[in-house]
Amino acid sequence: MSKRDDILTATLELISEEGLQSTTFAKIFKRANVGSGTVYNYFSNKEELVGALYTRTIHLFSHALLQNYDPAEPVYKCFRQLLQNAVLFAQEFQKEQSFLDDYSHSPFISQDIRNIEIPAITECMLLIQRGMEQGIIREINPLMCVQMINGMITAAIQGALLGKYPMENKDIEQVVEICWRAFVI
Repeated sequence: MSKRDDILTATLELISEEGLQSTTFAKIFKRANVGSGTVYNYFSNKEELVGALYTRTIHLFSHALLQNYDPAEPVYKCFRQLLQNAVLFAQEFQKEQSFLDDYSHSPFISQDIRNIEIPAITECMLLIQRGMEQGIIREINPLMCVQMINGMITAAIQGALLGKYPMENKDIEQVVEICWRAFVI
């Protein structure tokens, strides 16, 4: 792993443990085992560092979401694959999922970074549009639909991670089916 990756990983861990406000450069230096000059070679300030972490994390999420996804499959099968991948990502990458949940709508993330092209989100919106064209999915703003689905999945995963209930395969299937039924005609 590169020094830059070490810094980003240390930042994610600290934000996960202590929150953004308590995560200082001094703590990042220590956790990443780098000198202050090394951090400043890559990032001029905390906002830039958190923005880079957000960009790295959203690309990891996007890659995970598109695993085993074939846009040539029927809408329902594609929808299920994307949602199952989202749940699996949240389970496997808990810190990253939490970070995305907390900072996707945060004023701390610059508008430029928030507006970066995310291939998986683009694919989700294309799938929703295809479903609407086929008369399967109700007419809705595709981005709003993606946001609502993300909210449902996030809420289900957070409850499981907090130990409120298990999240086994049958539970994942139920979450996926509920999300699907919320938008079909």
